[in-house]
Amino acid sequence: MVICGGTTNGDSVSARTHFPAHVPQCCSVFCCVCSPISAGLTGIFAAHLSKRGMSQDSQHGRWTISSSEDEEEALPLSGTTTSKPQQPAVSSHIPHQSASPLGPEPGSVTAQVKPEPAQSPVSSLAIGSEARQLAAKNQLNPVKYETSPSLAGKRKKEVPDGSGWALSDSDDDGDVKKKGVSNLPKSTPPSPKAKKPKVKTERPPSPHGRLYYVDEPDDFFESSIPCLNDPYRFYLNKVTGLDRKYNSGALHIRDILSPLFGTLKESVQFNYCFDIAWMVEQYPSEFRDRPVLIVHGDKREAKARLVQQAQPFPHVKFCQAKLDIAFGTHHTKMMLLWYEEGFRVIITTSNLIRADWYQKTQGMWMSPLFPRLPKGSSASAGESPTFFKRDLLEYLASYRAPELEEWIQRIKEHDLSETRVYLVGSTPGRYVGSDMERWGHLRLRKLLYDHTEPIPGEERWPVIGQFSSIGSMGLDKTKWLTGEFQRTMTTLGKSSLRSDPPMHLLYPSVEDVRTSLEGYPAGGSLPYSIQTAQKQLWLHSFFHRWMANTTGRSHAMPHIKTYMRASPDFTQLAWFFVTSANLSKAAWGALEKNNTQIMVRSYELGVLYVPSAFGMKTFPVHKNPFPASSSSSFSFPVPFDLPPTCYSPKDQPWIWNIPYNQAPDTHGNIWVPS
Repeated sequence: MVICGGTTNGDSVSARTHFPAHVPQCCSVFCCVCSPISAGLTGIFAAHLSKRGMSQDSQHGRWTISSSEDEEEALPLSGTTTSKPQQPAVSSHIPHQSASPLGPEPGSVTAQVKPEPAQSPVSSLAIGSEARQLAAKNQLNPVKYETSPSLAGKRKKEVPDGSGWALSDSDDDGDVKKKGVSNLPKSTPPSPKAKKPKVKTERPPSPHGRLYYVDEPDDFFESSIPCLNDPYRFYLNKVTGLDRKYNSGALHIRDILSPLFGTLKESVQFNYCFDIAWMVEQYPSEFRDRPVLIVHGDKREAKARLVQQAQPFPHVKFCQAKLDIAFGTHHTKMMLLWYEEGFRVIITTSNLIRADWYQKTQGMWMSPLFPRLPKGSSASAGESPTFFKRDLLEYLASYRAPELEEWIQRIKEHDLSETRVYLVGSTPGRYVGSDMERWGHLRLRKLLYDHTEPIPGEERWPVIGQFSSIGSMGLDKTKWLTGEFQRTMTTLGKSSLRSDPPMHLLYPSVEDVRTSLEGYPAGGSLPYSIQTAQKQLWLHSFFHRWMANTTGRSHAMPHIKTYMRASPDFTQLAWFFVTSANLSKAAWGALEKNNTQIMVRSYELGVLYVPSAFGMKTFPVHKNPFPASSSSSFSFPVPFDLPPTCYSPKDQPWIWNIPYNQAPDTHGNIWVPS
């Protein structure tokens, strides 16, 4: 069973058959194609928008806009959104088309199909926002692409025998996480009589049947220790279906929890979305009964369902995060691991559901193993130059939860002095005075002010933001994005220069989603709604494509969130930030009362890398981060391609609640909201 608090989800805009031509880097705050994009979206909105709940006829077919519209990206109170029970996914792709409708990419190799393992499906009860439910429905009962318009909207009949699926939810980024592969082999489905023996530990069930899997490196599920002399300790997740080299140095959740990193005694899992049974199975068998504390934000019915999930697991306990401000969520994703040998912190971008760990691009920071301090050490012992210990303790204390007191004491007893990153968190509340700089984007601004240095020509150093969800930011860019938020992102030391550099925002286009490993259902974790988009057409001029050829992850849609300041030639970074925070005021906070107060709705957590903490002036960008090198390198592994690629005039941002039936995705399906 997968339990998530309710939020909005994702869908897409107009699909196209070909990737647009590469567009040179944009070097102004307004993208070079802002007019065509805005004009195109205006046309889409004119065709699709009307009063809420009214059906529309258009080039996309007949459809209805949902009524889940709100100024804050329709984020209901955590746990208050309920949904109808869903049935386990069925294998509607058998028989599948002989090949991807898009055809194999040049140089691609036909993959070999592996059988699906025998593993009990996820429970039929699943919770999620409208977008996640829609993505689940499209996977349960996909709509095949047909050249005849009269057939394009007809759903295939469900096949009674199918596999389990996981529903994901992630703060303002409601994310339905599913697995898929873009190019399927040119072969008919294997006969049931000729099936290979099922291997229980090989992989989780596919939401699309056994044909949905292709060969991946044999060591995908083998635990591996990344390069121990890596100065940054920043890793991507492993992704199924990639060339082996792109998973070298990447981590799966089983790797993180492996005995290779320590003899586990207890752990805490902070997250937004949980599949308890799946989570327990990721622990090694020898640690599977060790105490686990779940820190969540669910309330009422959602909380009851979460607790019900854990009934078979008496070692799993719960801590409910307080969410006293409307539309706030507990979106932090962190693991605290207590070993016989010491203590470790993992700050990641992945929900604790199986689909977040297979065909999404995710990132994480893994701390060193922190040893226990000698008995009798002072209260200030074990602090790092970045004050990570102090800030972690302050963040945990903000929960005001008795269940975390024991962990706060444990952390005090360990030496965290090796840490070289700064902790940046958000916690719900309204803050004034010096407390304004404790959380959200003002916390980031304070750190950049104190620990970076002015750079000559910094007005030409672009700000880059990359995220998987977008909130409502006002009627024009100055209301928040290029006002308080840009001021934070452009802070470099104590310079009085108020620069206005380019701002590149990376968010997948419809074409990115259509050609992804998961196909259109990947859009369930990109919850930009048409209700929000139509109120901020100005934003779309900032958008850039998701392209990650350097890490082999162009077709693994991003659930990672990163922000950075790059040099004009994109070879250097002034700083780098990986976090759970999407592009929303709920996550980062918004100034109120004539800038004398900041209001933050959600819990978020990330780590900031600044060059001074590593004895450097800037970070050189790593041009080829995979395969991971065994030698120490101070080049930083940015997870996507630089420079970013502007949307072309034909590109549109993925919007979850409008149809896409003009071109099939990588599984031969279309996207039809209903």
